[in-house]
Amino acid sequence: MTRTDTPPAWDERTQLTTFLAYVRATARAKCEGLSDEDARKAHLPGSPLMTLSGLINHLRWVEYFWFRVVFLGEEDQGPWTEEDPDREMRIAVDIPLSRLLTEYAEEAARHDELVAAHDLDTRAQKERQDGSAVDLRWILLHLIEETARHNGHLDILRELTDGSTGD
Repeated sequence: MTRTDTPPAWDERTQLTTFLAYVRATARAKCEGLSDEDARKAHLPGSPLMTLSGLINHLRWVEYFWFRVVFLGEEDQGPWTEEDPDREMRIAVDIPLSRLLTEYAEEAARHDELVAAHDLDTRAQKERQDGSAVDLRWILLHLIEETARHNGHLDILRELTDGSTGD
C-alpha cells in the first residue's frame, strides 16, 4: 500500500478514510526495521509505558473501542481494567512487534469495512458520559487526531531508539 494523504476523490468520506489510512500507515512506518527489543524500550523515565510496542497496541485497541464498543454497542472486551486502565500498553512489551502490527492491520481492515457499510451521519449505539451520541464522522475525525498525535510520540521514540527521523 502506498502511503499518501492525497485522496483519490474529494468527497468527504474519501478524504476522511484516506487520512485515517495515511496516519495508520505512518504509525506502521515508524516501526519498520525495529527489533522486538528496540520496540519495547521505554526511553522516558516519567512515562514507563511509552514504548513503540505500547503505542501500536494502544492504537489498535483505541480503534476497537470507538468502532466496536461505542459505534456498534458491542460489549467491551478490551484488555484494560479499572485497576489498570493502560493495560494495553503494559502487555504490549510481551508481544512480538510483528504480531502487534498484524493485529493492528487486521483490526483496521475490519473497521474499514464497517465504515464503508454505514453513512457518516449514523449515530453511535453507546452514548458518551454527557449523554450525547457521536456519529461515524466524529469517530473518524477523532481517530485521525488520536493516531496523528501518537505518531508524534512514535517519531520521538524512534529517534531516541536508533536516530531514525522522517515523515
